[in-house]
Amino acid sequence: MRRLAAVVLAVALLAGCGREENPRDPLQVAATLEAAKPAASPEPTTAPAGRVLPLGGADAVAVTARHVAVALADPPSVALYPLAEPAAVPIAVPLPGRAESLEVIGSDVAAAVPGSGVVVTVRPDGSTAERAVDGGPVDVAVVGGRTLVARREAKLVGVDDRTIAGVSSPDRVLAVGGAAVVLDRPRSAVFDLDPAADRPGAGLRAGDGATNAVADRFGRVLVVDTRGGELMAFSTDPLIMRQRYPVPGAPYGLAYDDRRDLAWITLTERNEVVGLDVAGGEPVERHRFATVRQPDSVAVDPGSGRVFVASAAGEGMQVIQP
Repeated sequence: MRRLAAVVLAVALLAGCGREENPRDPLQVAATLEAAKPAASPEPTTAPAGRVLPLGGADAVAVTARHVAVALADPPSVALYPLAEPAAVPIAVPLPGRAESLEVIGSDVAAAVPGSGVVVTVRPDGSTAERAVDGGPVDVAVVGGRTLVARREAKLVGVDDRTIAGVSSPDRVLAVGGAAVVLDRPRSAVFDLDPAADRPGAGLRAGDGATNAVADRFGRVLVVDTRGGELMAFSTDPLIMRQRYPVPGAPYGLAYDDRRDLAWITLTERNEVVGLDVAGGEPVERHRFATVRQPDSVAVDPGSGRVFVASAAGEGMQVIQP
């Protein structure tokens, strides 16, 4: 027993020395690398698949039960296109600034506007409600009835009327069951987040330049590594990387079809969108389509399976029926 205790103590001391010799752990200090960005897409050499609708430069796209919602850059607004007929004239909803993300909450869409310090809730009829949120709100999620707001400038996540500090750059926040996961782009890492806690939980590196993430129906978080050209899958509770699959072409936009278990990923270096079946032990490519130029945003309608790809260069919104 004494010998075993000595071995345990020695291992603990070695572990402590290891931590001391690696003070630049990227999960413990602010990252020095810039956050990854989508590639500057080349001029298309193949006609986009499906139908392309005229549209200005898009910052984000999301699908509700009734609409395809698109965050437009100029002028800053959300356009609500009828899901039954996306070619119809949309409802135009002005915003006080550019929205970085759109989050579907019930039948509404939440648009985080970091430059104006508000989160705008856009209702199906085009009416809105604003909530002032200081610290640069960039993303919203609802976990167990609690509203979480990622506030990049303040380096924290707001939970209703309290805050969780300790996240260097909360760029995306996702609801995963009764908990949440935060994506930190400069660190290229994901962190567990208990909405009732005061600090984030465990963290893991997510490739070399993670940019976007979604939750799937298996309780995992799917993450695209734009710089490294990969798709990763993390289980939660505990946070463990389960899959790592090559997706060359500067993957950026990401959406998930929970009825078909398809992860739709835009490849900004190639003007393509790929559909990967993620239900098994390894992703399997099922679809690949040419897209509009600069396909930074993608969303999917699980009911019909239609995929919506929005160009950040103002070259339209593409509607694909796989």
